[in-house]
Amino acid sequence: MSAFRSSPILRLCRSTRWPTVQNYAQRRWSSSEASTSPKVDGPAQTETNKAEITMKRFWKEVGIGKKGDDFTVTLDKRALKTPSGNTLLLPSNKGLVAALIAAEWDHQETLLKPHALPMTSIVSRAIDSLAEDSTRQEVEKTLLNYLETDTVCFFHDDPEPLHRLQTKYWVPLIDWARSALGLEIAVSNSVLSPNQPRKTIEEASKLIRALDRWELAALERATIATKSLIIGLALVKKHLTVEGAALAASVEVDSQIERWGEVEDTHDVDYQDVRRQLGSAALLLSKQS
Repeated sequence: MSAFRSSPILRLCRSTRWPTVQNYAQRRWSSSEASTSPKVDGPAQTETNKAEITMKRFWKEVGIGKKGDDFTVTLDKRALKTPSGNTLLLPSNKGLVAALIAAEWDHQETLLKPHALPMTSIVSRAIDSLAEDSTRQEVEKTLLNYLETDTVCFFHDDPEPLHRLQTKYWVPLIDWARSALGLEIAVSNSVLSPNQPRKTIEEASKLIRALDRWELAALERATIATKSLIIGLALVKKHLTVEGAALAASVEVDSQIERWGEVEDTHDVDYQDVRRQLGSAALLLSKQS
């Protein structure tokens, strides 16, 4: 464990500021082998239920193990499990992701902070749900619906800061979607939603179906965080960095801040939250062993 604590990746993780946002407070995580007690309805019965009930750290050591060719994250040498009770297994090309998840749990001190586990939550989503065809179809349908109200498809000539930021961040993004992805994106200059061509919906559907479960989990989180499928695709396809995606997503808010100033405990929290969400999505796509 001493070698893990002194690793360069863990030092990087510890130097990163993970902002506090309460919308993850309801997450459940399981971390050990299933209880030998009789099965009951509800979430998987594991030792980590103690953390859910007491919200206190009960493990002493965090580590990274191997199960066949896959990585596991361990709490006191017991493999971490997802909310559905599946062992959290990461393929051999996701060693960095395993290190980041281990760092998240090692950072939990006296009190458990589920909102500070963005990598754990997105990996669990991929493992528990996105390997199932029925869930994938539901997610695809939900993501395609974003095209009808996509953030980057609504343009206005005024006020000036809004028009300037839209031109700077959205126009190049739409041009990229048209040329690189073959999506003929329709835009609106009013509050009315643009009608996307049927071919655009069909091509976007093909792009989503071609993603593996890790990419789909990343796209889902990025799209929800930015309210834009186009921004989400740009992040997953590595056309945009995390910061670039965050700036494109916050054009309207940034224009308001430029005119009226920042609202304390609102704009600053949103600023950090969208970068935390997008950061976890981008890191999930890493293929560093």
